[in-house]
Order: sequence, then C-alpha cells, then structure tokens
Amino acid sequence: MLELQNVSCIVDDENSEKEILKNVSFKAEDGFVAITGPNGGGKSTLAKIIAGIMKPTSGKILLDGTDITDMSITERANLGVSYAFQQPVRFKGLTVKDLIKLASKENTPDICGILSEVGLCAKDYINREVNASLSGGELKRIEIATVFAKASKISIFDEPEAGIDLWSFQNLIQVFREMRRSIHGTILIISHQERILEIADEIVVLKDGAIVKHGPKVAVLPTLIGTEFAVGSCPQNGPGCFEGLSISRLAVPGGPGSVPAAAPGSVPAASSDKKAEAAV
Repeated sequence: MLELQNVSCIVDDENSEKEILKNVSFKAEDGFVAITGPNGGGKSTLAKIIAGIMKPTSGKILLDGTDITDMSITERANLGVSYAFQQPVRFKGLTVKDLIKLASKENTPDICGILSEVGLCAKDYINREVNASLSGGELKRIEIATVFAKASKISIFDEPEAGIDLWSFQNLIQVFREMRRSIHGTILIISHQERILEIADEIVVLKDGAIVKHGPKVAVLPTLIGTEFAVGSCPQNGPGCFEGLSISRLAVPGGPGSVPAAAPGSVPAASSDKKAEAAV
C-alpha cells in the first residue's frame, strides 16, 4: 500500500518560492488509482515525488509501512516502484528483447507472452531497436510491457495518452484494462482523459496543489464529467481526431453505437443523444 502523509513541495520560481503541493495526504490500496485535475495543479510533480525523481519539501511517503521519502530512485525501484514518462525514452542499439530482460526479475522472462499482453506480436518487435523507428503508440506499449515484466508494487504513468493519436489511444485503454486484471499492485495514472478515469477504481482530484476530491470512481467521476477535471476529447488534435466531441462516448468505428463516418475534412455531427455529452 502507498501512503502519502502531508506531502508538500516548494520550488524556486524567478527569485521567489512557489508552492506546488500543499499537504497532500492519501492512501492507495492495490488497484487502479487515477489522479486528475487541471493543468498546473501539481499532478506530474506528485508522480515524480512518489517515484523519487523529485524530493518533497516536507511530509512522508510510505510503501507497505516503510518510509521511502529519502530513498533514491534505484532504491525505490528495487522495492517495486516503476515510473513511465510522458514521452517514453528511446534507446539506440537496445532491442525490445534486451529492454524487457533488463526490466524483468526473472532470468528467462516470457517475452512473447509479455508483448502479447500489450497487443504486440513478438516476432515483429522482439529484435527491433527501441529508437525513433517506433511510433508513439508502439513506444507506449513497449514501456508498459517493461512494467508487466517487472511486476511492480507501484506502477506510475504520467499522462500516458500524451503524444499519441486517437486509435493508439483507444488501444492503450484496452491495454490498461488488461493490466488492471493482471497486475497485483497499485496502478497510479496521471490523466484528465475521461476514458482513463472510467476504468479506475479510485479517483484523486488535485487542484492548485491540494486534493479537492478523493473516493471511489462511482462517487467521484459523475461530479467531474463535463468539467475542467475530465476531458473527453481526443488527446491529440490531428488527422482522424474528432475535435470537440466526447471520445469517451464514441464506439469503435462500425461497431454498436458507433458514430457514422463523416465526409473527409469534416467534423462528425453529434446525434441528439450525444450532444449533451460533447466535451468542453
């Protein structure tokens, strides 16, 4: 179990001090915990403090009752804390197979099985280098595969939807559903995408460095939909994105309840029962 006790963070900001986090306290049991809130609220700072990338000004961080506040990134990793950056790191010369072996606690990990868990065909990826030849969506999946391999107690993802297109985002949601079922530990995801919030067990809302809401998804999510805290639109406004329409309510094209295809270059019109669910 992860526990934060009155965690605060003050940083220097142009010859003055800025308080990023203000006495943040919460407990995260095994399961899927989403941390959301408006931009600039301290979400990424909180994720980095839990991982050990940043140090809090005050407060404590406990993992299964052990105080890890002053531990290094490596020490926390050895205890089972994993962190995935918004933009996955590329490693020239390092193959997918090598990366998963490095992450795994086993001498001979089931690399094919691990890649299958994240929707990648092993024969197509196992010997590929983790470099610029991979798309953003592929890199995200490979990074998640390393988390599967490590079987972490705490898996932290900082806005995993950043930099990927609509269809990669939909696939990413399915990967997180599988991850939630497979991993026995805490999955902590920083996000303001409604589709990610929908698969969480608990939601923590962070605004201006302080927790303003925390509780089960069924209690918290209905109060966030359509507000600044939960964004339903596509994470990247690019080709194929339905700008302004709630992606969380769009079915897979051609499937039950899907939105009919629009003419090239146009924005699909929301049906009468979808208009009320348009994203802000």
